[in-house]
Amino acid sequence: MLALAFNCGLPLRALAQDAPVAAESLEYTLAPGDRIRISVFGEDGLTGDYVITSGGNLSFPLVGNLAASNKTVEELQTALKTALADGYLKDPRVTIQVVAFRPFYILGEVARPGDYPVSTGLTIAQAVSQAGGYSYRANTRKIFIKRANEAAERLIDVRKGGPIIVRAGDTIRIAERHF
Repeated sequence: MLALAFNCGLPLRALAQDAPVAAESLEYTLAPGDRIRISVFGEDGLTGDYVITSGGNLSFPLVGNLAASNKTVEELQTALKTALADGYLKDPRVTIQVVAFRPFYILGEVARPGDYPVSTGLTIAQAVSQAGGYSYRANTRKIFIKRANEAAERLIDVRKGGPIIVRAGDTIRIAERHF
């Protein structure tokens, strides 16, 4: 049995219940809901905060919609530089940084289910704490987690291995314990 931890998309150790997990990207990839800050040197009118649309695009002045979903910040930065250099700006210098990651979701046997902001290194225990702690009926030994890029949730035994790190877009479900 393998156990996994992630840091905003960066695998720290393997996560699985019974089956091995395929290797995941080592970098955070953008998705709908992420807010980014784009700076274009010498172009104050283009510099600002932007949100990745529900369709996974960056709507940017001059170039229109640019595919952003599943791209790293560096890949989007390169694509935007290329688009701006194609007839709009001579030698554009662009920097992009993530201002706000999309939230994680926690539901089930916690005091305040809902969506919460992700921070680097956030563990399951800290996520439960943000949600007001476990209810008296909660199964505190096993949780279900569905990563944003996965189709199904997985059962994780929190007693095995180190901490599980929460990533942007994750859904955590705390089940009811059976007496």
